[in-house]
Amino acid sequence: MIFVDSSVWIDYFNGKITLQTNWLDSSLGTTHILMGDLVLTEVLQGFQNDSDFKTARDLLLELPFVVMGGQDISIQSALNYRTLRKRGVTVRKTIDVIIGTFCIHYGIPLLHDDRDFDPMVKCLGLKIIDA
Repeated sequence: MIFVDSSVWIDYFNGKITLQTNWLDSSLGTTHILMGDLVLTEVLQGFQNDSDFKTARDLLLELPFVVMGGQDISIQSALNYRTLRKRGVTVRKTIDVIIGTFCIHYGIPLLHDDRDFDPMVKCLGLKIIDA
């Protein structure tokens, strides 16, 4: 089971070829990929065309769906953010700390293409997919 960050999904739907989108493309249908509410929002909000929005929504909703927030994840995300800040790292997007914390908490490897996750790997033990 893996989790795919919006950075990869957005590139995938935009037809951008990267190591991560290639990995995702070859894994769809063969690897258990979770979709989370926060990532679903990030990905779908970027579509300008209604038809593309509906196609992407339908595809993404075929994946097993999880709610990523809640009290425990929220508190742990704040603690993780503070831990990183104490080490001189400021994560640019709070949502990335939540996604990283969710993956750490449940031991789910993350496929991403976003430098905000790099310190979470080094300092917090986030497991990632090396595409």
